[in-house]
Amino acid sequence: MCPIIEPTGAAPQDNRRLRQRLAERLYLALRNGETIEPPTTTDALAIDDAYHISLAILERRQADGEQVIGKKIGVTSKAVQEMLGVHQPDFGFLTDRMQFANDACISLSQANLIQPRAEGEIAFILNRDLMGPGVTRADVLHATESVMACFEIVDSRIRDWKIAIQDTIADNASCGIFVLGSQRVSPEGLDLANVRLDMKRNGEPHSSGLGSAVQGHPAEAVAWLANTLGAFGMPLRAGEIILSGSLVPLVPVNAGDHFELTVTDIGCASIRFTD
Repeated sequence: MCPIIEPTGAAPQDNRRLRQRLAERLYLALRNGETIEPPTTTDALAIDDAYHISLAILERRQADGEQVIGKKIGVTSKAVQEMLGVHQPDFGFLTDRMQFANDACISLSQANLIQPRAEGEIAFILNRDLMGPGVTRADVLHATESVMACFEIVDSRIRDWKIAIQDTIADNASCGIFVLGSQRVSPEGLDLANVRLDMKRNGEPHSSGLGSAVQGHPAEAVAWLANTLGAFGMPLRAGEIILSGSLVPLVPVNAGDHFELTVTDIGCASIRFTD
């Protein structure tokens, strides 16, 4: 089980100024489709600071009219951790403007994607609230209405993906956009640790992975999120979409790419890209 990130008390004045300054920089980078130098190279940034920066950016996005529809867990598999040099999971928020239809053709420029990478995941759709502490894998499965195949296209406002854990947390866990497959399947009776995801890029097999790549079982990652958010007083809510983390290594995305994935006993998803 992953460690729970405990919040601290009120931030000193200097920390509040740091959080406000970095939140503004990252928000503008998101809106302008730009990258910035890693905040950890210029400032002493604690994990607690990074989560408060992420929340401040979310408030700006909500003020722009975006609505939170779920949450994502990032950096859950060993393959992704080794690729990024980040060795613990994190979380971010999903908004309605981040979701695209299955088999959508997405303009990289119009979606403000800067240095996108594709992930293949299992998404959980909840039918009841979950709030830590003490949430278990069994609790997650009991609270899950359905699971779905999912593409998450992660992106980073941090130049060249040179991220420490604090950088990606502050940047909303490197969120970009996501696509859910068309099939919704009850998790009852599914062995989610042993389902297999196969990804194709431009019609050619690219990578495969099992559900166990995500913390041994995708529902373990969701339980970690419920317990971590519980320490901040935030629940996972009924109706939310929870992205549990990639089963395969991240794949760079270029204009003209067409990605497809299939998850055994769950379904398929696809996504296309233009300039």
